[in-house]
Amino acid sequence: MTRAPLTLDQIVQAGLCIGCGLCESVAGPERVRIVMTPEGRERPVAQAPLDAATLALINAVCPGVTVEGPDPAASADGVRWDTIWGPAVRIAKGHAADPAVRFNGSAGGVLSALAIYLLETGRVDFILHVAASTEQPMRTKRQLSFDRAQVMAAAGSRYGPAAPLVDFTELLERSRPFAFIGKPCDVAAVRNLARHDPRVDQVVRYILAFVCGGASEFAKTRDLVEGFALTEDDVSLLRYRGLGNPGLTRVETKDGRTFSTTYSDLWRDEGKWMLQFRCKICADAIGELADLAVSDVWPGGAPTGEDAGFNGLIARTPRGRALLEDAARDGALVVLEDLDFRDLDGVQPHQVYKKQAVAARLDAMRDAGALMPSFSGLRLDDAAATTDAETLRANYRGMRERLDADDNREPSPAGGGE
Repeated sequence: MTRAPLTLDQIVQAGLCIGCGLCESVAGPERVRIVMTPEGRERPVAQAPLDAATLALINAVCPGVTVEGPDPAASADGVRWDTIWGPAVRIAKGHAADPAVRFNGSAGGVLSALAIYLLETGRVDFILHVAASTEQPMRTKRQLSFDRAQVMAAAGSRYGPAAPLVDFTELLERSRPFAFIGKPCDVAAVRNLARHDPRVDQVVRYILAFVCGGASEFAKTRDLVEGFALTEDDVSLLRYRGLGNPGLTRVETKDGRTFSTTYSDLWRDEGKWMLQFRCKICADAIGELADLAVSDVWPGGAPTGEDAGFNGLIARTPRGRALLEDAARDGALVVLEDLDFRDLDGVQPHQVYKKQAVAARLDAMRDAGALMPSFSGLRLDDAAATTDAETLRANYRGMRERLDADDNREPSPAGGGE
């Protein structure tokens, strides 16, 4: 049975929204506006009634409602497939060739290096990505970068909520080629829109993703800053990582004080990660829909200290492979060695576990009668079959406990937030 389109409030209240902002773009800011809720989430608020066609389009493009994996039957020659990792044309380990880019960016600076390369070779006119807000440095905003300096100013991971797609259709209207760098769920939203708007494939020349550990609520950032006895009004800079690999989490104040903690200490207590619910049922945190996905490559999945900075590079499409190899040929990247899928298992074990566990978590949602997304083409049952029955039972029980405690439920953001 075909489900009637969900309202914005239904999507949000069921814990399915990730706050990408695409609904504001397709409806227009006069009808939908993304706000920061008191709970610390970027969420849409309807400013005016939405007609049936607009609501249907929002449901079709929302990555909280629908994610369609890549189609093996439509894949190009040379694409290899893996139950956990999906498609790859080439997998490698490397880093930015420019030492400054490598040092400033997250891990090996590959995404920053590729953004600069695309701009300086004229392949795109600008990069759509995210950066720290200049007005509110604890927060993250959508960023357009047109040159190296702007890319470098935005370098380094941002772990709080962000809405990079709030004006995406307006960017399409410029008819200027650009590249997008974002979370895998943001990439899924762009790919969803491409099925309804041909301009996506015409002007978005490259889609790059980072392998994602989840998007924290803004409460996580507040908790960090308040742990230093500071308020948001005190803060002039916040870097989660970078300036090394992984680099320190660093807070600077308007009166010249500096505070820091290590990356490991920031994420040591999983109970304080404050991940959004949608991340806990993410079927694609590894960027299967991107042209190129970039990861950390710490053995065992976590840093044991500082190093010079390295990335895993997963070219998902021939376009992604060509970009990787062209950037290496032209001196923007250094490719150290080729990897295989099992190498990825060793440096991203938590992503293997998540892929194996999602089917059981979704089964629990279905059995509880909870609203749940439509995930297709992501091999979730096959991935579940690669782990043991007790792991699946534990994930099923854990999700049922979350649902029984209404952990997936969010209040309506109607009326606005911060």
